[in-house]
Amino acid sequence: AGCDETPYIKLLTQLVGDRLLIANATGSTSIYGGNLPTTPYTTNRDGRGPAWSNSLFEDNAEFGFGIRLGVDSHTAAARALVERLAAPLGDTLVKGLLSADQTSESGIAAQRDRVQALRQRLATMDGPEARRLQVLADYLVTKSVWLLGGDGWAYDIGYGGLDHVLASNRNVNVLVLDTEVYSNTGGQQSKSTPLGAVAKFASAGKRTAKKDLGLLANSYGHVYVARVAMGARMPQTVQAFLEAESYPGPSLIIAYSHCIAHGYDMAHGMSQQKLAVDSGVWPLYRFDPRRLAKGEPPLHLDYGPPKARVADYMRNEARFRVVERTDPARFKGFLKEAQEAAQKRYAVYEQLAGITVPQVGGSPEEDTRPSKPPK
Repeated sequence: AGCDETPYIKLLTQLVGDRLLIANATGSTSIYGGNLPTTPYTTNRDGRGPAWSNSLFEDNAEFGFGIRLGVDSHTAAARALVERLAAPLGDTLVKGLLSADQTSESGIAAQRDRVQALRQRLATMDGPEARRLQVLADYLVTKSVWLLGGDGWAYDIGYGGLDHVLASNRNVNVLVLDTEVYSNTGGQQSKSTPLGAVAKFASAGKRTAKKDLGLLANSYGHVYVARVAMGARMPQTVQAFLEAESYPGPSLIIAYSHCIAHGYDMAHGMSQQKLAVDSGVWPLYRFDPRRLAKGEPPLHLDYGPPKARVADYMRNEARFRVVERTDPARFKGFLKEAQEAAQKRYAVYEQLAGITVPQVGGSPEEDTRPSKPPK
């Protein structure tokens, strides 16, 4: 009770649940998300809801990528069939189906009405192409593919596959529910585990800093990336989900998810999230490549310079306090390093948030200047 993974998933279903396809990595989210024959996923009043499936811990990114490729293939086939059956279907309906603007909820609703009209026309037609289009017609409505999993999957075991998916230009969305520990194995450290935290295989406190998955993804330049914390800034969380959904390429949201493995009463989870952001432990930002076309920096910080002590954040959680009890000198060193890291992190992000990329006018073919020979 109080696990913060579920509110993020609930938000996702509220925003795009009627057209949502979920690839879920094995872990906490798959245990409560697909505990068949019961499941928390449901349908709305129109009978539409998320389609959910679970894959192995190490290959969920590839699994979800395959879903995206399958959806794109079915959509292409449906569009081709509409074009081939244009004469009996009518120009007005065909043009509406193929040129529909589905970037808004109203646009999607209008396309669903067209698909319903298409089905009525197809019911009066004979031939294998008409029957095939009946099967594929729903793929003319946009689908939202999301890859869900924890930090053990995204930072560690499945990172190679995730990196491959993010390097593509496919419209795949990734939601990492970051508990900073392998929650489903009882608290094993991952590369997301922060400096000084106690976990399995780090009984004296993790000696190295947390891996910056967001910064790695930012380096590609074409990936939408956001770090969010619902308890710190709910509007920023919702905005990040909406921007990721609307972005036509790969997107990655890293969500701070407090967990019972952190060692405190989960009733205080949201206030602890706020303290994580205020202390600089958890940055809030949105990296949107679409800002480049406007001459704006792609990185936008949604938090300010650290204004709370990292020590106050760490002393609220047993995973840090246990080091203080067993080795006070070591804990003091962790506090100092963590405070310095938070300040350095903000300084780096602040500089990155001020970088704009010059826009080059014209195409290479239009440049008639002679090339300079090498010296």
